[in-house]
Amino acid sequence: MTTMFVFPGQGSQSVGMMRAYEGLPEIRETFREASDALGIDLWRLVDQGPEAELTRTRNTQPVMLTAGVAVWRAWKALGGHDPAFVAGHSLGEYSALVAAEALAFSDAVRLVRLRGEAMQEAVPEGVGAMAAILGLDAAAVSDVCAQAASAEEIVAPANLNAPGQIVVAGHRDAVLRAAELAKARGAKRAVLLPVSAPFHCALMRPAAERLAAALAEVEVHSPRIPVIHNVDVATHAEPEAIRAALVAQAYSPVRWIETIEHAAASGVTRVVECGPGKVLAALTKRIVKSLESVALSDAQAVQSLLEKERHDGKD
Repeated sequence: MTTMFVFPGQGSQSVGMMRAYEGLPEIRETFREASDALGIDLWRLVDQGPEAELTRTRNTQPVMLTAGVAVWRAWKALGGHDPAFVAGHSLGEYSALVAAEALAFSDAVRLVRLRGEAMQEAVPEGVGAMAAILGLDAAAVSDVCAQAASAEEIVAPANLNAPGQIVVAGHRDAVLRAAELAKARGAKRAVLLPVSAPFHCALMRPAAERLAAALAEVEVHSPRIPVIHNVDVATHAEPEAIRAALVAQAYSPVRWIETIEHAAASGVTRVVECGPGKVLAALTKRIVKSLESVALSDAQAVQSLLEKERHDGKD
């Protein structure tokens, strides 16, 4: 059984989500470390809310990074094997790089805090938007975006999550036009998402510039486990290539369909979502039905996978 671990991004957060991992000491320890790095009490935020604060991008990003790394550390502390690959959806890529020992955890926490602030501040509130287009393929969505865009307003595919599930981002009016055109083309649904900024589109270039400056000051190592990057569906050993992939990721689409397909073509047979929620596990089954999909969404799930691994004999 060849495994890939994947780490979730924004959208999987909820108040109290880490209570499901009661009994795994690495969870609280990891949150304590992140809180010390930022000077804020992340555990209190994730455990007690308020939800409005948890869902602010500048808070969600370090919380979800910490959640993914905490579950990874618990997995390793219990004797779990390293996977053949790691990957992460959007900010989850930073969790993957921490698991692969390419980024120090404290550096990653500070980076995603800045990333969240830079993304939030790149576009004035209300100017940008994102919409989920359900039931159209990638080519049709790209065509709809091309029709909806203008010389002054952009809209483009931002998250290619699964067949028939693509998110677009850009100027609000262009996104609304794209949603209407998508419905006319036969989309099952085209709905605005409750997000605070238009992520993974050209409007995020100012955020990418700030991120590039911060990444230049951070030590990046060659990953111990290959990381499949969102932006080019490739693995990189050179620190500069990893920095470049993270900068480009801020304003480029998340190519998640291709990421899972690439893993399957590389021999992966089991994809494990490492962190709260089951969003990526559900997407995996929609992308490559033959893959075994597992979500480490609570302490029992971690124990169950450990038992499976022992039964398999080796990863």
